[in-house]
Amino acid sequence: MTSVQVDKQHDGNGAGTESEEGYQRGLGNRQIQMIAIGGAIGTGLFLGAGKAISMAGPSIVLAYAIVGLVIFFIMRALGELLMYRPVSGSFSEYGREFLGPFIGFVTGWTYWLFWVVTGITEVTAAATYVQYWNKDIPQWASALVFTCALFGINLISVKIFGELEFWFSMVKVTAIIGMILIGLGVITLGFSDAGDTASFTLLWSDGGFFPKGIGGTLMTLQIVMFAFLAVELVGVTAGEATDPKKVLPKAINTVPWRIGLFYIGALIIILSVVSWTAFKPGVSPFVAAFQQIGLPAGAGIVNFVVLTAALSSANSGMYSTGRMLRDLALNGQGPKFFTKLSKNGLPTWGTGVSVGMMLFGVYINYQWPGEAFNYVVSFATISGMWAWIVILASQLRYRAKANRGELPQSEFKAPGSPFTSVFALAFIGMVIVMMGADKDARISLYAAPVWALILGVGYLCIQRRDAASLAAVAAPQEAAAKDTKG
Repeated sequence: MTSVQVDKQHDGNGAGTESEEGYQRGLGNRQIQMIAIGGAIGTGLFLGAGKAISMAGPSIVLAYAIVGLVIFFIMRALGELLMYRPVSGSFSEYGREFLGPFIGFVTGWTYWLFWVVTGITEVTAAATYVQYWNKDIPQWASALVFTCALFGINLISVKIFGELEFWFSMVKVTAIIGMILIGLGVITLGFSDAGDTASFTLLWSDGGFFPKGIGGTLMTLQIVMFAFLAVELVGVTAGEATDPKKVLPKAINTVPWRIGLFYIGALIIILSVVSWTAFKPGVSPFVAAFQQIGLPAGAGIVNFVVLTAALSSANSGMYSTGRMLRDLALNGQGPKFFTKLSKNGLPTWGTGVSVGMMLFGVYINYQWPGEAFNYVVSFATISGMWAWIVILASQLRYRAKANRGELPQSEFKAPGSPFTSVFALAFIGMVIVMMGADKDARISLYAAPVWALILGVGYLCIQRRDAASLAAVAAPQEAAAKDTKG
């Protein structure tokens, strides 16, 4: 049974009940909102922003603003699809319906790999953050404990997952708001060691707003895009939200102020407290700012926040991988045993296999921290952007069909579409081209064709072995379209 079949009569209600896909609707408004916020705040901001600032200077604020606008267009496109049909397969399911079974197959497996790779890197990163307090603890031991603990939480219930993400997000939000308030105090009241030099004029007085030129700013776009990866995770929660047609639009509409406050606001304050020349790649700008202010506990606080950000990302990875594998299996594009749910409505088989891959990755990272592992890790950026491309392309196809009366109109239309969706697609294409000009980011483009070849061979094997299942994927969609017309 495909997720189209199980969700055909879905009306978006039923708080606290079982969804048509068999999942428990255990994620409430409070948890969905914080999952959406947490998806936009990760190590890309806490650590990655240091490299971006060193490359672009204060103009990095503009880069985050432009990419933030594109992200909003992507999320509104996703929102329109979610209100048309909220399913946990999300963009994989929409790609399958509007772009064909092969695109759904590629999207599901690519997003699964994205989160497996992300989970490997985040758990490993969390283990290194523990060594800040105690270097005697082996990195592999911390990574093993974190992985097992998060896996155990994901086996209990979706409510526990949502609650953990809520508190992880609260830590990150509190830290950023605290940093903004302290920074404002330093700038306006002049206290602390940075009080004499802190000023908003630092945004343009030290080499100008574009000290590295427009080219330097453009070359940071892929770094900025990476920082926003996982913001689309809110779409995967659709099958387990208590009231998706009410909760999800609220979460999506908060994207502009979240980006404005947590990214643009925080960076403006940091760059007004510390000159952009003080930031270096691999060093958290938050740590540098706290050190400049003269707060000795600042580095430890930021280390704890980054630790929670890494664990939050790994936790989200375990959640999404199980759902993606089950969606693939339901549509005849993955092993059938992934369709099984636990008594609590959890895809334990899919989550368990994914966690096994994460553990194997941690072992590889420990034993072989060389270039081969870096090639795999670099694939995360391009695979994450593939999900955004599918969201936008699916929304364009859906809107065209809805306008022709072939499908019902969504209650949450993307404003400015199709122009905003086309603009976002063109912007992503520009970033991918620019990745080819960056020797560090170019590895992602080398890895993508290899993965595409693997998926192509896999799909051909499925076609030969079980062509009937793949043919059945399109049947419910055609039936749904006929029902709409009737």
